[in-house]
This record gives sequence, structure tokens and C-alpha cells, in this order.
Amino acid sequence: MPKLVNIRLFKDNRNYAGDVFVSVNGESYLIQRGVTVAVPEYIAEVLESSQREDENAALRMERAERSYMDRLSKAV
Repeated sequence: MPKLVNIRLFKDNRNYAGDVFVSVNGESYLIQRGVTVAVPEYIAEVLESSQREDENAALRMERAERSYMDRLSKAV
């Protein structure tokens, strides 16, 4: 039996309102946002990893946009 951990996924009324589907090795979970739920530890790890990658992608996009704006302002 896998170790269970409690998680609570962020919920708002716009981008983060829907449930989150997670599947690992054929085991699938539909996790409700805004509610504390117990999930296997490996599911929590997948969700944490996904969140880190989303944050990294947002940082890269922000840096690219800033770099573009800097180059654009120097060209004018």
C-alpha cells in the first residue's frame, strides 16, 4: 500500500477552477481543487514537479519578453 499524503490544489474562479487529472503507470486520479485530499506520495510528487516546470516556463517567457523589449527599445 503506497504512503498517502494530504494535498490541496489552488483554486480560483478563472484559470485554476477545474479538477486536475493525473495518471501514473496506468493509475488515474481526478483531483478536486480547493479541497484537501489524500493521494499516494508519488502522485503528489508528480503534481509538485509539474508546478515547478510551470514556474520555470513562466520565468523563461518573462525573461524572453524582457529581452525582446530591451532589444526593441534599443532599435528605436
